[in-house]
Amino acid sequence: MKAIGGMAIAHAGTITPGMIWGAGIFTGFFWLFMGLSGAVTWIEKITTKPVVRGIMLGLGLSFMVEGLGMMKTQPVNAIGGIFLILLLWNSRRLPGMPVLLAYGAVLSFIQTPSLLTDLSHISIHFRYPEPIFTRMSWSEVLAGFIMLGLPQAPLTLGNAIIGTVTENNRHFPDRKVTAKGISIDHGVMNLVSASIGGIPICHGAGGMAGHIRFGARTGGAIVILGIILLATGLFLSDSVSLLLQVFPRPILGVILFFAGLELSLVISDIRLEKRNLFVLLVTAGTAMWNMGIAYVTGLLLYYALEREWFKI
Repeated sequence: MKAIGGMAIAHAGTITPGMIWGAGIFTGFFWLFMGLSGAVTWIEKITTKPVVRGIMLGLGLSFMVEGLGMMKTQPVNAIGGIFLILLLWNSRRLPGMPVLLAYGAVLSFIQTPSLLTDLSHISIHFRYPEPIFTRMSWSEVLAGFIMLGLPQAPLTLGNAIIGTVTENNRHFPDRKVTAKGISIDHGVMNLVSASIGGIPICHGAGGMAGHIRFGARTGGAIVILGIILLATGLFLSDSVSLLLQVFPRPILGVILFFAGLELSLVISDIRLEKRNLFVLLVTAGTAMWNMGIAYVTGLLLYYALEREWFKI
């Protein structure tokens, strides 16, 4: 949800919680409609492989660049993390992620000794999610729809719908998913999240690539993640920012870099004809700027070349 998150951070003084909830409600109804009506299935059918691979490559490269930016603040620590990942690259007995997170935690405690004391003072208490319908106005819902929900929709199509389907079906051909199923699921989870005060959420090819790169192979990984997030939200919601300090920025950069690398490898199965390569590279370059524009540009370019409206 980069468009919504980016706007909320950049304009924190004007974007209200009600507007964010409004964006979530719009997102939920929009993707529920797209899935149930079959519109997203039609979009999936006309979307060609070079366009999809270009979007995935652009997203992967964006992750890698962002990861490098996070690593440069403490390059020595980041290099240590990279070394650990490469050392455990193909290990099934000891996945790299737990080791990397433990390494990051040790670094945090060394750099900030008071963090251990702060963590020992964490209070655990139950906090029930509150319905939001009495805490927002119709004007906030409308503003959230226009300012946040609409700009996010094309990005969600490229990354969270088509990208996720492609990434899943590439790694798990015996457990394929469809754009229709992902779209409906996307709609339902946003309606549920927004109704209890949550932020807009999405599937994502990048997140899936990260899970796979660091050892996840079954739905059990998502169940474990869900339990951790639920427990944190229900019992540790006042301490989230403190808990996140355990994982230093350079180590998160290492994770992001390798997730981007895994995502970028999706281009390995495309035939590198001149036309396909041209569409892929243009789409990838544009996707590093805007996912929605990249999708439309790549699609128009592919069919224009196929109909020989111009040649390269």
